[in-house]
Amino acid sequence: MTIKTLLFDLDGTLIDSNELIVESFRYTLKKHTDRDYSRDEILPFIGPPLRDTMEKVDPNQVDELMATYREHNLSNHDAYIKMYDGVYEAIRELHEDGYPMAIVTTKIQSSAQKGLELTGLDKFFDVIIGLDNVEEAKPSADPVLRGMRALNGDVESTIMIGDNSHDIEAGQNAGVKTAAVGWAAKGHDYVKSFNPDYILDDMSDLLDIVKG
Repeated sequence: MTIKTLLFDLDGTLIDSNELIVESFRYTLKKHTDRDYSRDEILPFIGPPLRDTMEKVDPNQVDELMATYREHNLSNHDAYIKMYDGVYEAIRELHEDGYPMAIVTTKIQSSAQKGLELTGLDKFFDVIIGLDNVEEAKPSADPVLRGMRALNGDVESTIMIGDNSHDIEAGQNAGVKTAAVGWAAKGHDYVKSFNPDYILDDMSDLLDIVKG
């Protein structure tokens, strides 16, 4: 198999935003529900579109919950965001070798751009497919196919890399190869249960897969 086109989820895959997300949810839910949510209760909220999660929390306060979450997330963004070890070096090498790469995320495009710029990864990605660029979010195939087509890729030679169930399922629904990162917040066994084609213990593993 030859891989020519690479699609990446952002949060939890390339950049470590897990604590930012957890704290934003914790602050928001305490403010609007007056209940302290545990970390284990919040972890399932990481990944799906924000509106979907807030509808489950309280369908009568969705807009208020989202506004508070985004305000907290934006104001604390730079203090929490960091890159996972080995990510910058691997992405730079793939870029220098000429592999087309895109971000496919459930964040809105401007938020994803902010994270890329903060970590210096923005220079490697010309295409960002955000929540505001699609009709249906992951696990729909739509975001993956849009990212692939934006890079002039095809199903047979594209891979989707992510840290959550919806990343793997979106890739599978689109018919592309999939890779899950072993450093996912929900754990190695969790991502393995969705049967990705590969599991990466380090981002350098992707170089071996692509070049091998």
